[in-house]
Order: sequence, then C-alpha cells, then structure tokens
Amino acid sequence: MRPALLCFLSLLGLPAAAPAAARISVEPDPASLSGLPLRLKVTVSDAVAGESMEVRLLVEGREVERWELAEGEHRLTLEGVRLAPGRYTVRAEGGGATAQATARVIPGWLAVVPPLIAIALALAFKDVLLSLFLGVFSGALFLFDWNPLAAFARSIDHFIAPALADPDQAKIVVFTVLLGGMVGLISKSGGTQGVVERLSGFATNSRRGQVATWVLGVLIFFDDYANTLIVGSTMRPITDRLRISREKLAYIVDSTAAPVASVFPISSWIGFEVGLIAAAFTALELPYNAYTTFVASIPYRFYPLLALVLGFTIAFTGRDLGPMLRAERRAQSTGKLLADGAVPLAHYGAKRLVPPEGTPKRALNAFVPILTVIVVALLGMYRSGSAGLERSAFGSTTAWMREVFGNADSFAALLWASLAGLLVAAVLALVQRLLTLRQTMEATVEGFKSMLLALVVLVLAWSIGSVCDELHTADYVVGLTREILSPHLLPVLVFVLSAAVAFATGSSWGTLGILMPLVVPIANGLATEAGMAVGSAGYSAVLVGTISSVLAGSVWGDHCSPISDTTILSSTASGCDHIAHVRTQLPYALAIGVLGMLVGDIPTAYGLHPGISLLVGTVVIVVGVRWLGRRSERQSSPVAGTKG
Repeated sequence: MRPALLCFLSLLGLPAAAPAAARISVEPDPASLSGLPLRLKVTVSDAVAGESMEVRLLVEGREVERWELAEGEHRLTLEGVRLAPGRYTVRAEGGGATAQATARVIPGWLAVVPPLIAIALALAFKDVLLSLFLGVFSGALFLFDWNPLAAFARSIDHFIAPALADPDQAKIVVFTVLLGGMVGLISKSGGTQGVVERLSGFATNSRRGQVATWVLGVLIFFDDYANTLIVGSTMRPITDRLRISREKLAYIVDSTAAPVASVFPISSWIGFEVGLIAAAFTALELPYNAYTTFVASIPYRFYPLLALVLGFTIAFTGRDLGPMLRAERRAQSTGKLLADGAVPLAHYGAKRLVPPEGTPKRALNAFVPILTVIVVALLGMYRSGSAGLERSAFGSTTAWMREVFGNADSFAALLWASLAGLLVAAVLALVQRLLTLRQTMEATVEGFKSMLLALVVLVLAWSIGSVCDELHTADYVVGLTREILSPHLLPVLVFVLSAAVAFATGSSWGTLGILMPLVVPIANGLATEAGMAVGSAGYSAVLVGTISSVLAGSVWGDHCSPISDTTILSSTASGCDHIAHVRTQLPYALAIGVLGMLVGDIPTAYGLHPGISLLVGTVVIVVGVRWLGRRSERQSSPVAGTKG
C-alpha cells in the first residue's frame, strides 16, 4: 500500500511526506549539588512507537553518557558527572533532534542549610512558624537562582501548597482535624471531666499519672500518629490536674509513640520496613527472609528500646534533670503547666468547650469514642490489609496477621477511625440530651479550630522535607560518610548517618527509604571483603546490626527534630509549646542515643549479645536517673483536686 501511494504521489508531481522526526527536550534540576551526580529530565516525543533510540548527552560539548530511550519522560542520573559550582550547557542529541539547556550547580553544603536554619532559629527564638518558613524560603532561594521574589513565590506554590496535595499527607491533616473535633466534643459533653474523676482514684499523684501515661502509650502500639493524638488528648486533663508540666506529658507521649510502633511486630510500620529489607535482599540475591531479619533486628534497636526504658524510669522515680526538671518544678510549685509566654500548638481550654451548667460528668462519653477510634483503626487496617490475600496461603496465624498489617492502608484506616469516633461522640451527646444539635456542631468546629496552628506547622514541616528532597540533602549527608565505613564500625556509623538524615529532613520513613537500599549493599560488600562468608555469624551480625541501625537512627532523628511530624503531633495532643517540648526532650534523647551506641552498636558488632547490651543500658539508665536526677518539690505529694 505504501509503495503504491508513493508512486501515485510521484505521478502527480507532489512530494511524499517524510516520517516525522523525533523530538527531544532536556531539563536539568533547578539546582544540582557539587560533588553529587548531575540529574536531569529528558523527554522523547514523536518517536516510533514501541522502539527506543539512542540519545547522547553532552556537557559543555563533551559527551558524557549514551542512553537507549523510548518515547516518554525519563529521569536520568549521570553518575559519572560531578561538577564544580557554576553554569554548564547540557545538550541531548538523538533521532536527528537536539535540545539544549543550562544546568546550575551550587556548593554541596548548601543542601543542609535550609533544615539547619529552621531548626536553629526555632530553638533560638522559639518562633516555629517563622523559622520553618525561613527554612523553606532559603531552600527556594538556592534552587531558583538567588531571586528573592521568585523564591517567595515558589515557597508558596512550589513547596507549601503541594504539601497538601500528597494523598497520605492530606489524610493526616483530615485525621488530625477530625480527632480534634472529637476531643472538643468530648470536652463539651462533660466526658473529659468524667475521665478526670474516674482516673483520679488511681492517678493520685504525679508519679502514678506519669506511669499511667507511659503504659497507655505502650498499649496503643499499632500506629504512632494514633498513639500521640489519643494518649495526649486522653491524659492531658489528668496530668493537668496533677500539675505535671505539659513538657513532661509531651515527652512521655513522644517517647512511646514511634519507639513502640517501630519495634512491634504488628503495626503500621511493619509493611514499609519489611518491604525495604526484602527489596534490598532481592537485589543482592541474599538467602535471608525479610520478616525474620526484621524480628532478629529488634534486640539490636537500642535507641527505641532504651528510650522506652528511660521514659518508664523517669515516670516511676519522679526524677528529672536539666530543662525538664525546671519545667516540672515550675508546674509543681506554681501550678503553671506552661512557661510564661509559651504558645501551645493546640488550645483545648476555650470557654466554648466548657460543659453547660449541670452537665453530668460521665467518663463513658470519653472512653467510648476513644475506644471506637482504636477498634475501627484496627479493623480498618485488617480489612484493607487482608483484601486480596488468601488465608490458606499462610501457615500460621502470626504469618497471616503479619502479612495483613504489612499490606494495610493505615492512613485510610485512621481516617475511618477518626470519623467514627467523632460520630459516636456526637451521638452520645445528643442521645443523652447533654447538648443540643447546635451546641454539638459548635463544639465540633471549636475542636477543629484548636488544631489550626498545629496543621500550619505540620504543612511547613512537610514543605521543608520537599526542599530537602529537591536539594538532595540526604544524598549529600550520605556522601560525607562513604569513605569512613568499615565492617565493625558500620552499625554505629549508619546509626549516626540515619539519625542525621532524619533530624535534617524530619522524616523517619523518608530516611528509611533513602538509606536502606544504600547501606545493605555496603554492609554486604564490606563484610565479604573482610572474609566473612554469607550466612556466617559474623556476617549476620554486621548485616542485622546495620539494618537495625537504620531503623533505630531514623527514630532518633525523627524523635529529636523540631520539623518531625510525630514531634509536632506530640506537642499538639499535649497542648504544649512546640519548641519547649523539643528543648526539654532533646537532652534525654541525646543521652540515650549516645548510650545506645556505646553499649550496643559498637560492642555487638564485635560479637557481644544484644541482650547483654540492653541489660547494661537499663542498669546505666536506672543508676544514672537515681544519681543525677532530682525530684521536683511537690513530686510525691497527692495533688488530686488541684487545677493547673
């Protein structure tokens, strides 16, 4: 048919249409870092369907890479191209088409400046909103050619607004808002006061109140977000009554949430963690089971385990030190739960949330909605995780549940749970005629409002994370440590690296996703180069120790970072000033991080059993708290009936 058409056109004296040539476009990142591979986007269009073509990439006229690219958009990393700061002409050629663009390369150290600006200013000036925004703005300034007007505009439309477009992050926002509405409704209907009266028989003093908070934090193991918001909002009226500072409440909440969820064999973390381990093992063809390795790594996760020990020890002994001791003495002696000038991320003490005169104080109106949240969250995780799985394909119930929770959509489950809890709280208030429909809606909206500041901080923290992602902050930090790794020191160095990345980016899951694919091959290579056979005790110790260090270090960095979402939610649920929470918690977290490295990561890499390390660490914590810690003036006296 085609030859006949060409012949017909030639007879008519008309030129035959030539096949359309392929088109190419090349787009480097807004800014690349010196010392890191050059990254760019190449788009091929109008190519022959189903076929690929050779594309040559040139930098300053010198060919650096050749790729076989099909039609479509391609993100390319030029591993062999590391450039000094400056501007470079990048050209792509292929299929008779050419495209050219300019690549900006900036100094690598600028990658860590935005998170450091946000963290340093927040700690120094105690204004978290301005500090976070300036961190985002500085990153935009580096990325968009040092133009302050463009940086200001891009801070809003390129970083802050898209933070709400991410489906999982949007779910966290809705979950937080709905739970805030539920808490407001519980307070308005007298449920909060009912809980205070019901638990006041047990939590008769500060020590019992703190221990009860710690126990509740451990029991809600299935998700760290749910843990922080449920434990903080439930125990806040109790701890307020006992004159426990908001800083102490936020610390106990934060020190049980991620540490428990990250090590528990059934939680919203497990699927992500096991999936990363499995992918690394598959790529290296290692004969290890990912879930078995995950379980084997639990005793090696010294930071989260020892953080739980420290939280219980401090709660049980009633001893503190440093800024936390000052906060506790302020609360116990003066009744000031917050320092002068403190700005809590959530404020639940609004007059509109005070129950109407004569409202019965029934703890049931608080316990039932909270229990609804827990049950619906667990059922939602089970339902979403079990969809499409055949029960008969798994031998044991443990294996079945592990797979179910590993596949669960925890964000969706939390959405269902928070909405169910809000509806149950509303129905209870209406059925018992504690509130009118108008009062119910007003209390719900007031609860929504109480979360506004926390949500703004959360969005800005996610925006900082996006800045770090575009600046490749994690890659830069990882690159600094590549040359100092050795088999026996690998676990402790990986812990420090993971902690640094999580602290700078404020994301434990982001850190896991970045580092796990990198450090497992490094551990494998260093161990085999040192003469350790795959499957040997020495090899397994290095591999498991390295994996556990990534997991533990990411929790540490996330635990300490002012821009971490779980740290922000802990401040929110506890009604605490965010920077005050970070400043009082940081000494404890630093101490446990160092202790975990000294008694755990280093000696276990040389063969010490992790159980011995945990025992030694526990003894050091107990002795250290009793020796260095001090009681606040009213720590041991009953204060039920006082009001903070």
